[in-house]
Amino acid sequence: MKYKTIQFYKDSVFRRITGVQRQTFDIMVSILKEAYLAKHMRRGRKPKLCIEDMLLACLEYLREYRTFAHTAASYGVHESTIYRIVRWVEDVLIKDGVLALPGRKSLLKDASDYAFLLIDATESPIERPKKTASTLFREEKTTHC
Repeated sequence: MKYKTIQFYKDSVFRRITGVQRQTFDIMVSILKEAYLAKHMRRGRKPKLCIEDMLLACLEYLREYRTFAHTAASYGVHESTIYRIVRWVEDVLIKDGVLALPGRKSLLKDASDYAFLLIDATESPIERPKKTASTLFREEKTTHC
């Protein structure tokens, strides 16, 4: 599915298909456009897919667990092209840091706000039948001739 198809969808449907809200998608597109212009400032071949389609292909790959071959077939490019696009989109968005989630250390700053729950995990004996001498030692049965 290409961006031309889903750009006019309602926000709720757009969110269900892409996995991100439209505002977040627009922020991602602006970050990718800046990175693309910086990368291809003087020269370079025009891409077969627009920036929006590159981002959408990456989101489809990450969200739907589609293979590169299936994603490439739906966009009409080669499998290796989709691999390079997905890797480039991920690297640019991670490096930019605007959409990054807070790290583990941010959780440790305000530890007083969290409630702790203690669970009693002491050992308790298992209730099972006691072993008797008759169950431990079986008598040998004689065979009848």
